[in-house]
Amino acid sequence: MADERDPELPGLLLRTERDDFLPLLRSADSSDFALRTACPGWTVRHVLAHCGSVLNRVVESRFGPDVFSPECNDRDIAERADWTDTQVVDELERGMAEAGAAIAKAGGVLDGVALGEWIHAGDVREAWGLEGAYQGPGLTHALGLLAPFARQKAPLLVARLEDSDEELVIGTEREGRAPGRYRGDGATLIRLYAGRPLVGTRYELAGVKESELVVF
Repeated sequence: MADERDPELPGLLLRTERDDFLPLLRSADSSDFALRTACPGWTVRHVLAHCGSVLNRVVESRFGPDVFSPECNDRDIAERADWTDTQVVDELERGMAEAGAAIAKAGGVLDGVALGEWIHAGDVREAWGLEGAYQGPGLTHALGLLAPFARQKAPLLVARLEDSDEELVIGTEREGRAPGRYRGDGATLIRLYAGRPLVGTRYELAGVKESELVVF
């Protein structure tokens, strides 16, 4: 899999996930939004409020000096505390539909936003005990974004994906160090780079530590 940037890929990932994810959110009970996620301190509702606010910041080009920082994220979530769950989901849907064009024009600096929002959708599925967290129809697009996003953030890794029989090269070569090797499925590879729980997964990793791969 090539790691050259495709400017249309972030938008494609977001729209694909919108079509798959939003029906789950629309059919959820209010109690489902209060469940805790893998993100420390955040419930499902917090995650969704964060995602919607970030995507609409991108659409509206609202970038302050501390944008995307933990403090900025906390403010965004707090501003939506009085919103209904439906309003939170509505904002998220608008962002997933419209942010792709703005991300494409940004030249690559915002590509990680699309990947991060897709990972957060996996966090919600995980919290709800659904199968296929960090998988689904967007996985191929997400892996296509992961390689260029992690290029300067992680050591070189050659990943053999058993579920697609493809090879993905991620990271940057470091002097005097052989590339790491991964064998497993694509969803577990996403978990490794996103720093998500690995309980119950199966994979082989050599020449690199799990902690070296986390880029979020």
